[in-house]
Amino acid sequence: MMELQPKTPTIQGAAEMFIGNVYFDVLAKGDDMRVNIVRFTPGARTAWHSHARGQTLHVTEGVGRIQARGGEVIEIRPGDTIYTPPGEWHWHGASPDDFMAHLAMWEGGASVIDEPESTWGEQVTDGEYNAL
Repeated sequence: MMELQPKTPTIQGAAEMFIGNVYFDVLAKGDDMRVNIVRFTPGARTAWHSHARGQTLHVTEGVGRIQARGGEVIEIRPGDTIYTPPGEWHWHGASPDDFMAHLAMWEGGASVIDEPESTWGEQVTDGEYNAL
């Protein structure tokens, strides 16, 4: 049966996991799937992190950047969909001059009880961020 889900409050990203102002809304948090819409102000970005079961991002607005550890910094735009495989360290965020929003989708819940869904590392340096 269809069920209207109540909206949860917007959450500001914690300083340990983000540089700059990042806000997210939890759209779905079921037993197996997580979906958030994440909004980054210009220059804001995640810290390095990985997901136990991978992550898919779908850019909905603005201009952003993403990088896998050891890879090139890539510019991302609305309509781009990016998949990072399980355990791959990466970061993502807005470009220096633009806001960026994306859907973040990853598996979680009961199937990963013995391991964290996401593992967070060090902050992305300005040099890494500006290597585009």
